[in-house]
Amino acid sequence: MSESWDVRRAGPAEAPHRALMIPGGLCTTEFYADVMAEPAVEGLGMVAATMPGFGGTSAPEDVTLANYARLMAGLAAESGCDVVVGHSLGANVAIEMAAAGLFPGPLVLLSPTFSRGDEAKFLGVMNTVGRVPVLSTAAWATMLKLLPRAMKHELPPGRAEALAADMGHNDPETCRRIVRRYYEYLDLHPSLVARLCDSGATAWVVRGDHDEIGLTDGERLELEACPRIHMVTVPDAGHAVLVEQSARVADVVVEAVAATSGA
Repeated sequence: MSESWDVRRAGPAEAPHRALMIPGGLCTTEFYADVMAEPAVEGLGMVAATMPGFGGTSAPEDVTLANYARLMAGLAAESGCDVVVGHSLGANVAIEMAAAGLFPGPLVLLSPTFSRGDEAKFLGVMNTVGRVPVLSTAAWATMLKLLPRAMKHELPPGRAEALAADMGHNDPETCRRIVRRYYEYLDLHPSLVARLCDSGATAWVVRGDHDEIGLTDGERLELEACPRIHMVTVPDAGHAVLVEQSARVADVVVEAVAATSGA
């Protein structure tokens, strides 16, 4: 199934545990390179996979969150993964994998979006423009050209140039299609907190202390009330917590693996 995908593997081939790592929107497996290189996860099998359609990869005809959840659950099963780590949109895919009963293991959710109002404002604007395909494709093309320069100021020095350029390799029309379906998903599930809690999944919700993605007080209280949800705030990190504080993220992944071992 994944022969043509952008997949990055690390760790021992015979590792007793394996984690599937799903990058966020516009991102590729390069965003997990720092976490995968951390000493804490040295003995863990790791499979990072770009969601098809991002980073210049071929998109499936069905770009709904439900289909991405099915695709990623299939890859998790194919690769023998018992933990899923998702960042941003990838974290939302992980939530849907659990909610749809497609993956039973622990989740590490790096800066997920729990409601439409929490999402970045610029993405909402792009989605609104997306109702006129010709205009939206042109707007996405412009944004992708400007993105590398803008993102360099939001990513750690030394990694900024490579990661920003990586994000610029996306197809405008594919971005338009995926974002439209993503907002339809958020409209279908106005709050994903209950969806995550009701799934019964053990999950770590990891956010930087100055994350650009919102989290309302009500959402936080609901998450804290879920007995299987662990809230983790990472100092000196924003939305790109997996790059900015890769060691702390690796530690959380190890915690999730330990939960699997305990089960």
